[in-house]
Amino acid sequence: MSKFKLLTDIEESYDELRYKTSWPTRSQLVKSAIIVLIASIIIAAIIFCMDQVVDLVMHFIYGLGK
Repeated sequence: MSKFKLLTDIEESYDELRYKTSWPTRSQLVKSAIIVLIASIIIAAIIFCMDQVVDLVMHFIYGLGK
């Protein structure tokens, strides 16, 4: 009985993916990928700058004791 339910669920999932889902076009996909790439680079640059500032502050704080 549960095998039939599983097969029914798989068939319904396939039908929904095949006929009801709207897939992006190639150009939409490329544009989205470029946006994600640019956002990732910007976020990485911000984190790098923050890390450098914290490193500089820590060197300044611990360098005072010498």
